[in-house]
Amino acid sequence: MRRRYFGTDGVRGVANEKLTPELAFKLGLGAARYLLQTNHLPRAVMGRDTRRSGPMLGAALASGLASGGIEVVDLGVAPTPAVSHAARTGDFSFGVIISASHNPAPDNGIKFVGHDGRKLPDEVEIHIEGLMEGDLPRPTGAGVGWLHFDQSPLDAYLDFLVSIVPERLEGMKIAVDAAHGAAYALGPESLRRLGADVHVVGAEPDGMNINAEGGATKPETIAEFTKLHGCDIGVAFDGDADRAIFCDEQGTLINGDRTMGLWAAHLQREGGLNPAVVVGTVMSNGGFEQYLLENGIKLERTPVGDKYVAQKIEQTGALIGGEQSGHIIFPRRGPTGDGLVTALELLRVMKLEGKAASHYSAEYQPWPQLLVNVSVAEMDGWKDKERVSDALLQADQRLGSHGRVVVRPSGTQPMIRVMVEAQDEAARDEVAASIVTAMEQDLGGKIYSRVDLTHALGD
Repeated sequence: MRRRYFGTDGVRGVANEKLTPELAFKLGLGAARYLLQTNHLPRAVMGRDTRRSGPMLGAALASGLASGGIEVVDLGVAPTPAVSHAARTGDFSFGVIISASHNPAPDNGIKFVGHDGRKLPDEVEIHIEGLMEGDLPRPTGAGVGWLHFDQSPLDAYLDFLVSIVPERLEGMKIAVDAAHGAAYALGPESLRRLGADVHVVGAEPDGMNINAEGGATKPETIAEFTKLHGCDIGVAFDGDADRAIFCDEQGTLINGDRTMGLWAAHLQREGGLNPAVVVGTVMSNGGFEQYLLENGIKLERTPVGDKYVAQKIEQTGALIGGEQSGHIIFPRRGPTGDGLVTALELLRVMKLEGKAASHYSAEYQPWPQLLVNVSVAEMDGWKDKERVSDALLQADQRLGSHGRVVVRPSGTQPMIRVMVEAQDEAARDEVAASIVTAMEQDLGGKIYSRVDLTHALGD
């Protein structure tokens, strides 16, 4: 059964246009009916990022939940992982997150997590959609859900964060770019409680500046800010703080691959990485994989997407997994990506090893990586076209163990994404050109964009 409202990461759209208060109310009512049908505790926790539309959608969604008989505890502004933490550690059966993550301010989204803090399975989202419509009876009197504001779960989340670094962070000067988002208060506060000297930018949300001036998707802001204030390291969160990227004291980017590499290598040296596995995606850099191998660590790759990373972590028992974008999961800390946890885990490694951040940004060189998006006139059977098939075969033969090709069709538009990676930049470009030429000839293709991903943040 096809989902009508839910996408790969909840319900998203321009607030008050596609994602309206009416839709938010119905989502809340459908979720309430699901909880009561399945005999779950009729209690939910809700948080949002700093978008102007957040209170509007939150009020509508909470009304839907209360109308269906669910008590709602509103945290106000809260990082997405803080809501997940509250759902799995508090007296709740459900978590509700109102955020569009790294998207611009006019967008917003609604996402549900279960009592385990994980995103709901597809079949549950489909079931909720089926309960959104229909004139079913609603409770009255004492059966109506109670709505109240309570930030005590955020205090518990902050205590949890501080516990990650028992060594504390005195003597460290840290720059933080909060993207005017959900971590604008908790991010700097967690570091200050650990004794760090914290310098902050992007902590003055006005409802419309979330992600606009910096954050994890605009690393140049934290790079310049870190150098300006002479900090030891910089960390940038995205709008809902489920991801974090870093820069060293010289402003050099430390992306998700490098973060996972230095953390895993440290634990491996300490004898604590069991199993010796890191989960990445098809976009994880070959230089990163080679670095892991040199440290006795295997890289398990998945398709792009945090849900695939989470599934592979569960299958392998890995202690870390994530993406270049800085969306990293530490399963011992929680089941989802958490930018604040990521920051503290990396800072702890720095503290324990007593090394400058620039040591880690220079530990290995990423392999040259190129992404070419090709718009095509014909998607059907693209793999079987003679020139395309030959070009892909020749690419594999040419690169061998010194590179790889990942070709994946877009799921939303007539486009094929061609990623080529090689130890040698010239070989990378020649292979990419041969594949694109074949697509131009066989599929009526035309280059839509060409992006060097060598030092980038990935998808």
